[in-house]
Amino acid sequence: MTNLQLWTYAVVGATFCLYIFIAIKARATTTGEFYVAGKGVHPILNGMATGADWMSAASFISMAGLIAFSGYDASVYLMGWTGGYCLLAMLLAPYLRKYGKFTVPEFIGDRFYSQTARVVAVICLIVASLTYVIGQMKGIGVAFSRFLEIPFETGLFIGMGIVFIYAVLGGMKGVTYTQIAQYCVLIFAYTVPAVFISLQLTGNPIPQLGLGSTMSGSDVYLLDKLDLVLKDLGFAAYTSQKGSTLNMFLLTMSLMIGTAGLPHVITRFFTVPKVRDARSSAGWALVFIAILYTTAPAVGAMARLNLINTIQADSIAPDTTQNLKIDNLPSWFTNWEKTGLLKFEDKNGDGRIQYVGDAATNEMTKVDRDIMVLANPEIAKLPNWVIALVAAGGIAAALSTAAGLLLAISSAISHDIVKGIVAKDISDKTELMAGRIAMAGAIVVAGYLGLNPPGFAAQVVALAFGLAASSIFPALMMGIFVKRMNNAGAVFGMLSGLGSTLLYIFVYKGWFFVQSTAMLADTPEGWIMGISPGAFGAVGAVINFAVALTICSVTKAPPEHIQHLVEDIRVPMGAGSAVGH
Repeated sequence: MTNLQLWTYAVVGATFCLYIFIAIKARATTTGEFYVAGKGVHPILNGMATGADWMSAASFISMAGLIAFSGYDASVYLMGWTGGYCLLAMLLAPYLRKYGKFTVPEFIGDRFYSQTARVVAVICLIVASLTYVIGQMKGIGVAFSRFLEIPFETGLFIGMGIVFIYAVLGGMKGVTYTQIAQYCVLIFAYTVPAVFISLQLTGNPIPQLGLGSTMSGSDVYLLDKLDLVLKDLGFAAYTSQKGSTLNMFLLTMSLMIGTAGLPHVITRFFTVPKVRDARSSAGWALVFIAILYTTAPAVGAMARLNLINTIQADSIAPDTTQNLKIDNLPSWFTNWEKTGLLKFEDKNGDGRIQYVGDAATNEMTKVDRDIMVLANPEIAKLPNWVIALVAAGGIAAALSTAAGLLLAISSAISHDIVKGIVAKDISDKTELMAGRIAMAGAIVVAGYLGLNPPGFAAQVVALAFGLAASSIFPALMMGIFVKRMNNAGAVFGMLSGLGSTLLYIFVYKGWFFVQSTAMLADTPEGWIMGISPGAFGAVGAVINFAVALTICSVTKAPPEHIQHLVEDIRVPMGAGSAVGH
C-alpha cells in the first residue's frame, strides 16, 4: 500500500468515524427530530449545516472543473447558485418557517386546500431531488475509485452505506450535526490546497487575490498567461464568452430560482427556533458558502494551467518535441487513467501526447471535468496529506447533500403520502418507522441511478435546479404572495412547468427519442433558440406562472379562510402590538 493510500484511509476513515459517532449521539427519537431536528438548531450552526447541505459534489468537485474548461461562461454557476440564496432569504424562508410545517408539500397542500396539490408537489420534489442526488452519487464514486483505488461501483456502495447509517438513524437531527462536521472538513479540504497552489503559481497565499495576480517571477498576469496558452493550443480564450447571452441569462435565472425552490434547502429553515432565525440562517449560510464560492474561480483557472503545463512542457503547441512522453507519464496521470476518467490516444504514433483544441488531432480524448479538483493537488505535487484531505472533503460534500436530499424524499413519502393521505391515524412511532423505511428505499434508488449517471456532477445537478425552478418555486411564490391563487391554478401550473421542462430535457438529452436529426442534437445548434436543457427551467417557470395565473383568473377564488391564511403568513409576528392592535 502506498503512502498516499495510507494517508487517505486514515483521513477518510477518521471522518467516517466522526460522522457515525455524531449520528449515534444525535439519534432521532420523535418525528419532530426526524423531520426538522426538533426546531432547536442555532441559526449559526444551521447556516453551517445549510452550507454543507448546499455545497454538494457539484460545488466541491465539479464546479471548479466546469470553470476550468468553460472559463467565463461558467460564472453563471457562481451567480445563479449564490443569488438563489438571496431570493430564498428574502422571499421564502421566513414565511415558510412562520407557517411551521414539516415539509414543502405539506405547506402546498394546506395553502391550496387540496390533497391533489400535495401529491403533485411530492412528485415534483421526488423528480428534482432524485435528479440532484445522482450527481452526489457520481461524486462519491469518483472520489472513492481514485483515492482508495477501488472500482467506482464499490465506492458508491460504501457511500450509500455511510449515508444509510447516519441518515436513517439520526434523521434531520443526526444529519444536521453531521453536516456541521462535514462543512468543517470540506471547507478546510478545499481551501488548503488552493492556498498551496496559489503560492506556487503567483506567490500570493490568498487564492482569490492570486487569480488576479502576476505569475511568480514574471510580470504576466495569471489570466493573461492562461488566455495566451489556450489560444496557442487552439482553444478559445479562457476569459472570452463562448455561449449565447440569452442562454447564460436563462441558465443563471434557472439556477437562482431553482436554488430557492429546492426542498432539501428550504427544509433547513424549518429547523430553527424562531422566524427571525430563518433569515439569519440564510445570511450565515451565504457567509459560509462564499468562502468556497470565491475560491472556486481560482481553483478552476489554476487547475487548467497546471494540467496544460504538465502535458505541454512549455505550454506551446507548435513545439511538439516538448509534449509529454507516453513512456514517461507522471504518477498522477497513470493513477487517474486507471479510473477511466482520463484517456489519451497516440493518433500520430510519435510517442507523445498532443493536447490541442482541434478535435481531430487532440490526443487527450477524455478529461472528465469531475477530476480537476481532486487531481489538482497531485498535479501540483502537493504533500500526500493534502491530497488525502481533498479526497475526504469531496466525499464529505457529496455525502452531506445526498443525506439532505434523501431526507427530503423520505419525509415527502412518509409524512405527506403515508401520514397525510394513506393512513392519517398512524402513531408517531409508526410514522418514524415509515420515514426510515422510505429513506432506505430512496438510498437504494439513488444508488442505482448513480451507477448510470447521464453526465458529470454539475451538469446533472443543473438539470435538477431546472426541475425545481419550473415546478416548486412558482407554487411557493404564488402561495405566499398571490391571495387569489387557487388549487386548480397551482396544480396545473406545477404540472405544466414540470412537464415542459422534463420533455425538453428528455428530448435534447436523447432519453426519449432517438436523435436522428441535427434538430434534436444536444448542441447549441440543435437547441430551440440556443436554450440548453439546463437553462430551460427558467422558461418552464414562466410557463408555470402563466398557466397558473390564467386558470385561477377564470376559476373560483380560494375560500376566505385560505385568503386570511396568506395574509397571516405575510404579516410579521408581533405587527401592530405597539399600537395596541
